Order: sequence, then structure tokens, then C-alpha cells
Amino acid sequence: MLKKWTGLFLAMGLLLLSGCETAKTGSSADSEKSVEQTKLEKVKEAGVLKVATSGTLFPSSYHDEKTNELTGYETEVLREIAERLGVEIEFDEMGFDGILTAVLNGTADVAAGIDITEDRQEKFYFSDPTKYTVGGIVVRESDDSGIQKLEDVKGKKAGGAATSIWSDMATTLGAEVVPYDNATNDVYFRDIASGRIDIVMHDYFLSSSAVQKFSELGVKMSDVQYNPTTSGMIFSKEDTSLRDEINKILKELKEEQILSDVSKEFYNGQDITKPVEGFEDLPVIEVE
Repeated sequence: MLKKWTGLFLAMGLLLLSGCETAKTGSSADSEKSVEQTKLEKVKEAGVLKVATSGTLFPSSYHDEKTNELTGYETEVLREIAERLGVEIEFDEMGFDGILTAVLNGTADVAAGIDITEDRQEKFYFSDPTKYTVGGIVVRESDDSGIQKLEDVKGKKAGGAATSIWSDMATTLGAEVVPYDNATNDVYFRDIASGRIDIVMHDYFLSSSAVQKFSELGVKMSDVQYNPTTSGMIFSKEDTSLRDEINKILKELKEEQILSDVSKEFYNGQDITKPVEGFEDLPVIEVE
């Protein structure tokens, strides 16, 4: 009788051990499957493309005054990309530093309209360029904020995001940077007109479109231009799968003239998807 029970317990133990091994093997297989999934596969499985954006930067990413809907050049391009990927799109609005951090830590899959620099290329993967632009300076309409040439920036108060490339350029030229946290264009422009700050150094095409929109605020574009710049979409360095797929879609959008049409819609007829004449001949501010 003892031998019978001993045999029974032994058999039960073997069954339990076998079950544990099966569960362990299954868990391991699931883990390996998760590890092997590409970024593109994760986005498609989730069914949503998560985008970090400012929501305050006219005409790139902003809220329409009448509908309060988020729109803009970068926003609408990303909507078209999400549609072609076969997923929904989810925008999370935040300041510039937050945008970079969100992509870096994976809470956002992508962000658009980021200037391509060597430093950023070490931290992120970039898409093919979605925009070619040059640096511009917004000044007071009454006195040009004393800006006639690039060297006149020295000693001026320049408004901008604390860690943006534009603020770095202003600092390099000897300006005092007055930091703003994800402010809208009109806030900057009112502060220029009132004398709280003197200038805003930023993307010429974006700034000139905003100046036209807020023409009553007493600011204008300086004739001074500098730093030919390209910008694109950024991705974490998890892998290149999502970037590569979006590059394919961007190529389609260029060939179909959709990218150019969206640019002209938001930038007063200007096509920012290719370099302007003299693009490479402008002076360059070297930022350390």
C-alpha cells in the first residue's frame, strides 16, 4: 500500500513539474516575442501612433481659433502618415524639452519639426527632411529693435525656449535669452512690442507666417537671415523600423505633391519642402 501511494505522489509531482516547465517555457516564449517585436510592430499592434507636439506653434502645430482643433503643417502631415500606417493618432501637447524627453523615454513614438543637428543625431533617429528653412529675426516694427545686421543681436533680449537651437544661437551672438515655456506666438510678439524683450530668433518661414497672422501687434521680420536649416521627425533609437516606414510614406507624399500642398496651405503659399535659392550661401552661427 505504501509503495502504491509513493508511486502516486511521484506521478503527481512529475505532472506539476511538467506544468511548471510548460508555464515557464510559455512565459519565456512570450518574453522573447515581446523583445523581438519591432517599434513598427508595436505601433501597429497598439493601433495608435503617439505624437509629442507643442500645440502652440503657428503654423506648425496650433489650435484653430474657430474650432479649437489641433492643426498645422506638421500635424496634418502626421495625420496622413497615421492613416497610411493604418492606425489612429494621439497627440500629447507639451513644451519643447518635454517633447524631446517623451520621444527619448518612449512615451511618444514620434515628434515632428525638430531641427537636425549633430548632437541630436547622437540621441535620436531622424526622418528624411520635411522642411528646409533659414533663421529669421522678429523685431519691433517701430525701430527694427536696433537690428540691421547679425552682429546687432549682441546685448539684446531674445525670447525663446531655454534649450532650443535658436536660443543657443542667440546666446552665441551675445544676446540675453529670456526663457518662455511653450508660449504662443502672440505672447512673444506682444512682449517685443512692449519692450520686455527685443527679438525672437526662430525659423524664418514659421515666424513670417505668424507675423502676418498677428500683423496688428507691431512686429515685423528683419531682413537679416542666417543658418540654413533642415528639420524632420525624431524617433527613439529602439530600432529603425518605424522611421524607415515613415520615410517610405514621406517619399510617397512628396511624389504625390501632398507634402508641398500642405506646406503651401499653412505657409502662405510657400513650399518649405525644398531649399530656397541661396540656401547654402547664408552666414552660419556656430553653436558649441
